[in-house]
Amino acid sequence: MQTHKSKIKTNYKWVIKIVLISVIASMFFTFASSEILGMAGNIVAFAILLVFICLGVLFDIIGVAVAAAQEAPFNSMAAHRGQGAAECLKLLRNADKVSSICNDVVGDVSGIISGATAALIAAKLMQGFSFENLIFQLLISGAVAGLTIGGKAVGKTVAFNNSTAIVHRVGKLISIIRITK
Repeated sequence: MQTHKSKIKTNYKWVIKIVLISVIASMFFTFASSEILGMAGNIVAFAILLVFICLGVLFDIIGVAVAAAQEAPFNSMAAHRGQGAAECLKLLRNADKVSSICNDVVGDVSGIISGATAALIAAKLMQGFSFENLIFQLLISGAVAGLTIGGKAVGKTVAFNNSTAIVHRVGKLISIIRITK
């Protein structure tokens, strides 16, 4: 019995492009985070940390939903000129790239930046004490990891179960943004 292995070509231009986008996004978010955190109080610092965690979870949901959704409902919407249907089809037809941008670039970069932000917060909190306290670092690091991983786990279930609705909302949002430009 012969097994069939399909050959998947690697688009090296895309890989290079996505790596460059990741590097630039990471540098930008790291710079913005450290600049804002330098001036912010503890509550604002934790709010910024929460924003990065939520951003990573949200984009992970979008990436999974685009990878899981089927084209059929959007073909019907496009035939009836439904708002965002054409954008949804474009997302689905480029699911590998959309998923890579959402999950890997935005999702992973948000995770990295939230870790760095957590470290900055821990360092800032430790400045108020005359001794280094590893407990701050452990608690903040553990909380960030738990919120990120737990959020993404719940998000994946939501994305698989509601992929059509999620992709439709994203497609509508893209169409609204295009109209306002």
